[in-house]
Amino acid sequence: MPFPDLPMRLRDVRDRIDAATRRGGHGQAVTIVAVTKTHGPDAVQAAADAGLGDVGENRVQEALPKMDALAVPVRWHLIGHLQRNKVKSLARFDLFQALDSARLADAVHGLAAANTKPVDVLVQVNVAGEATKGGFERPEWAAEAERMRGLDGLRVRGVMTMAPLDADEHMLRTVFAGAREARDVWRAAGHEAPELSMGMSNDFEVAVEEGATLVRLGTILFGARSA
Repeated sequence: MPFPDLPMRLRDVRDRIDAATRRGGHGQAVTIVAVTKTHGPDAVQAAADAGLGDVGENRVQEALPKMDALAVPVRWHLIGHLQRNKVKSLARFDLFQALDSARLADAVHGLAAANTKPVDVLVQVNVAGEATKGGFERPEWAAEAERMRGLDGLRVRGVMTMAPLDADEHMLRTVFAGAREARDVWRAAGHEAPELSMGMSNDFEVAVEEGATLVRLGTILFGARSA
């Protein structure tokens, strides 16, 4: 059986999330998004068998064959950067977590207008201002939140962010608190935006303490990836 220790790993992760939720005091429910990138369809099946209902993939070209190979009752999240010429693929996903530019927002809105169904998205914010990462930076937040009110092809479900890989705890908390602030900006502009997606295998407990409602976990559940 592939990933035989997944149930044990998942129990440990859930215990740690529960403890972090209590420490943080935000009172939020936290959903685990099982990140299966570089693993085969058996990882998705193992996640579903373990009771994980949400699966995340970074790349469309890796996700679609897994979707076609399996008929499992999971919600599919696209969590990586999407090129504008691939927006049609969003019809296969339940939530797009990486809406990282105004041009991409316009393209996704155009897709939804053609399909007459809004696309659920998370707005990616670049709190730390990293040149190597995409996402809206702080000076853009208010204007873009207001502009997106006119894009009825989008349904902004919240905000997503990533902390720098080498961040210490102070930086983690600064970034995660900044994402929480960004979500407040989108809410103030009239978006419902309940979700806050932040935290990965190495920093999810701090993210939960800072209010994360979605954590994107791969290595801690499935072990090291092949490439």
